[in-house]
Amino acid sequence: MTLRKWIEDRAIHGYPTFSVEDVRATGLCSSEQILQNELSRLCLNKTIANVYRGYYVIIPVHYVLRGSVPATYYIDQLMAYLKKPYYVCMLSAAELLGAAHQRPQQFSIMTIFPKRRIVSTRNVTIEWFYRNTLPPEEAFVTKNTETGTICISNPLLTAADLVQYQQHVGGLSRVATILEELSEQIDVKKQFTPLVACVKKVVWQRLGYLLENVVEQKKLADDLYEQLSASSGYLKYQPLSTSAVDRSSLRDSRWKININIVIETDDI
Repeated sequence: MTLRKWIEDRAIHGYPTFSVEDVRATGLCSSEQILQNELSRLCLNKTIANVYRGYYVIIPVHYVLRGSVPATYYIDQLMAYLKKPYYVCMLSAAELLGAAHQRPQQFSIMTIFPKRRIVSTRNVTIEWFYRNTLPPEEAFVTKNTETGTICISNPLLTAADLVQYQQHVGGLSRVATILEELSEQIDVKKQFTPLVACVKKVVWQRLGYLLENVVEQKKLADDLYEQLSASSGYLKYQPLSTSAVDRSSLRDSRWKININIVIETDDI
């Protein structure tokens, strides 16, 4: 049996990915150099794609012309291979929840430390973010994909991550634009409790300010303020934007926010 035939058989039987260790275990290649040469050749002719160091996805026919496979096709299998928990986050989660206005250039994944060395490939670039621990399962939503399911952040966690990592997603104006649609799916009373231990108080303050004063979702903001007050108590003044100079000349007394940036949402 050739390596190509072995790969075709895997695809037929519903296994869209494999590792270099899987190939070694077959004994199909008489040396490591031959194995690496074969994998390189199969990557060049778009039979497979190297999506992580030592990990490959079999390119299905409908993706051959573009020569790459979307991360949703293999991310669950990759994270199982890495033995790390994860969830799809921020702009990628917003897109999957139907709240993004354009497809992000990178696919955002939240996982746990330690960081791993990533190899850039021609495939979709994965942008990695890290926490010490992930929120409990109640904070996630399962979405079906071509090859199974993936785990994504629920609407409230998505909103919180967008605010926390505002500099990575294009700033608070872009965050507010996404919140205009994402807010329709947020249920603070159901989604807040699992996030108390893993989202910083200042993130809730900034999100609450945006919901109330920019997105004009007063009911959602009231619900968030009620939950935040019950769980956190005292709030101290914090800058709205993490990328602008902190100014105390203009303040929001309810959310204890120093308004140090002008936010303008895009027309939907």
